Amino acid sequence: METKNLQRIALSSYFFLSGLCFSSWASRIPTLKDFFHLNDAQLGSLLLIMPFSALIGIVASGWLVSKFDTRKPLAASFVLFALALIGISFAKTTLILVVLLGLFSVFLRILNIAMNAQSISLQKEFNKKIIGSFHGIWSIGGVVGVLFSTVMLKLGVSIEVHLTSIGVITVLGSIIAYKYSLKNDKSTVGNKLVLGKPDPLIFYLGLLIFFAAICEGGMYDWSGIYFKEVVKEDIFTYGYLLFMTCMATSRIFLDKLLDRMSMAVMYIISGMLISIGILIAIIFPHFWTALIGFCLVGIGASAVFPMTYILAGKSKNYSPGMAISIVGTYAIIGVFIGPPLIGYLSHAFGLQYAFFILMFCGLMFIPISQLFFKSEKNQV
Repeated sequence: METKNLQRIALSSYFFLSGLCFSSWASRIPTLKDFFHLNDAQLGSLLLIMPFSALIGIVASGWLVSKFDTRKPLAASFVLFALALIGISFAKTTLILVVLLGLFSVFLRILNIAMNAQSISLQKEFNKKIIGSFHGIWSIGGVVGVLFSTVMLKLGVSIEVHLTSIGVITVLGSIIAYKYSLKNDKSTVGNKLVLGKPDPLIFYLGLLIFFAAICEGGMYDWSGIYFKEVVKEDIFTYGYLLFMTCMATSRIFLDKLLDRMSMAVMYIISGMLISIGILIAIIFPHFWTALIGFCLVGIGASAVFPMTYILAGKSKNYSPGMAISIVGTYAIIGVFIGPPLIGYLSHAFGLQYAFFILMFCGLMFIPISQLFFKSEKNQV
């Protein structure tokens, strides 16, 4: 098998394992909420530790991708990420949980930037588009994680056994993938952050990622709670599962869609689907209608992160790793604001009404994306 194909398989494995771990954690948030007897506002405050810690990961990853090949920080952060996940399941005090969530978030941010930087480097070895497929594989990992979580809940398996098994699989998989991952991809230029007036293109991409992070973060952290407390479904992972399934399916076909449709149009479609889906789930908070709404949100959200990272990787002022690191900072701010804000709004007005913030964020893709493409056209 050609080296580039082995490298693609190895990188795909990392994307899959990342989705698997993240969805396993997110699907167990209701379990942790019940164990620590948290209300929505308290849960929102707890979730604040993740984006705050991820800012450390942003700084660390920007430095790491400028000093080393991405494979070393990628493999190391994956192992530590998996160990933090296992630790979360055994946390018995809020303080220990906060520390482990912080570590989990730091390593998640490092591996995400390393993975996406490596995907842009590997894309250069292929004539056809492949970046969308990596995000599709991440979502497939997420679907597998939610499916596994659903089975664990149905069987009454403890969170300790559940997350430990996922963590062990991730450690073994990341070690095996390291052998075949991309080498010698350290950028020699564009690794320094330029202070002063921000690059307008990177700024608009950052805003897109900001609102996308609020949408996705809100769905990851609160969809299970929504199904449990608003839809009144005991197996609360159903909505999250369908959201992830629709996102994964859409991302599998994203590369082919981008060959036939411009990104400018795709951003508009994404924004409309997210907004309509959230509105359906809010107005009709019943099992099947909420599922349909979450399905539309999954389809709409599927393209935003991959497209924005592709555009960031084409920056003329920064290397792919540095551009993704800068844009990723906006994502952290979005995650910092989004899920906790939903928690506070839910505590004040109810979770059903708090979800209107996700509808607003979906609509914001439309004007911001058009400003980006207009600015890009003016610079040519």
